[in-house]
Amino acid sequence: MMGGKNMKIYVRERQKVGEGVESPKYRIVAVTGGQIQIEATHFRKFEIEQIAKDIKAEVVYMKPVPDEHKVKKKH
Repeated sequence: MMGGKNMKIYVRERQKVGEGVESPKYRIVAVTGGQIQIEATHFRKFEIEQIAKDIKAEVVYMKPVPDEHKVKKKH
């Protein structure tokens, strides 16, 4: 579906991407103001920007959560 002038794609960097790894390092967190169908889990920056351009959406890059604010899982 085509986006509108208020459509936004919220993106964050993946947390577990190793140094020198060529795999995609962004994840789409949310889409507002319209609907799109997402088939992949991880994206490269240029892929996200191309999707946004094609549907006339704004990309919002979210800041990473500092380690002290992350919830630690108990094993």
